[in-house]
Amino acid sequence: MSERNVLGGELELCGTDPVTGFYRDGCCSTGPEDLGSHTICAVVTAEFLEHQRSIGNDLSTPVPQYLFPGLVPGDRWCVTATNWLRAHEDGAAAYVVLASTHEAVLELVPLAALREHAVDVPGDPGVLED
Repeated sequence: MSERNVLGGELELCGTDPVTGFYRDGCCSTGPEDLGSHTICAVVTAEFLEHQRSIGNDLSTPVPQYLFPGLVPGDRWCVTATNWLRAHEDGAAAYVVLASTHEAVLELVPLAALREHAVDVPGDPGVLED
């Protein structure tokens, strides 16, 4: 069975440049080894990166031994549910790609909070017309 996203569909790819995911497969897949729950596909902003640095989670500095390139605004990255929620509560949340965000995040983060920051584009842009 495939993993599901927060919308109930199949979990979609989050990012490959840089390659993200706890398993470095481009997806926000999770499993028992993923103690941090890297389940939110975020499009990071400068404000989010600064917030993360301020709470001791430096996402900008490369860490080659963990295949971590360091992030810049606009990168898509699977972030931990706890740190994203903290940023949300502090008014510095990153954007969220719902179709690429794992349903497991709903155990910690309300769907309404994720939707507030959603940047998904529908498959049929015509639905955006009035």
